[in-house]
Amino acid sequence: MKVYLAEVLGTFLLVFIGTASVVTGGFGGALPLGQEGIGLAFGIGIIAAAYAIGPISGAHLNPAVTLGVFLAGRMPAGQVAGYMIAQVAGGILASLALLIIVSGKVGGHSGGFGANGWNPEVWGVSSAFLIELIGTFVFVTVILGVTAKKHTTAFAGLAIGLTLAGLHFAIIPVTGTSLNPARSIGPALFSGSAAIAQLWLFIVATLIGGALAGIVAKTGMFEAD
Repeated sequence: MKVYLAEVLGTFLLVFIGTASVVTGGFGGALPLGQEGIGLAFGIGIIAAAYAIGPISGAHLNPAVTLGVFLAGRMPAGQVAGYMIAQVAGGILASLALLIIVSGKVGGHSGGFGANGWNPEVWGVSSAFLIELIGTFVFVTVILGVTAKKHTTAFAGLAIGLTLAGLHFAIIPVTGTSLNPARSIGPALFSGSAAIAQLWLFIVATLIGGALAGIVAKTGMFEAD
């Protein structure tokens, strides 16, 4: 149970810090310049969570990461569902906390909650799907690489956080950058029907990306001799 509670807390930290940079920090209304701030917020959030609860649960914080870790042969099947449920719960709690916070804003809150989405007038579904799939594959591949037993260092969390920040710089203009079903589910639930209608892509594409990364890692293709 301690492992699952750690995943709830870690995912809460990641989603709260990242989406608050949009909802209360105002970076969402300052795009494209604001994407650097958003990317760094998510990167710093995952660094904080990795060092806070990494020794307890491994700090997956993401169902796509958990799926990749499982398919790479690094965790038992019996823990997968528990990890994923805990991560989604953490993301929902983070968005609920933001809802409570902005409800006290003078004049009310008229914006969303940092939900992912793409503009159909600018980007096709295939573009959004592919960039989320590739981005998640890259992200999970980095995680599996820096956390491999023979390569793990004290800087693993920093490498993961900087990778997430860099991916945000590239992907925000298309989808807002998910790479994580738990990060997408929480904000979508509080952002209205449009966000919920597009939510499927941020679950399916990211899980496929994470699964592919796990399968590649299992082959040992990129392991050093």
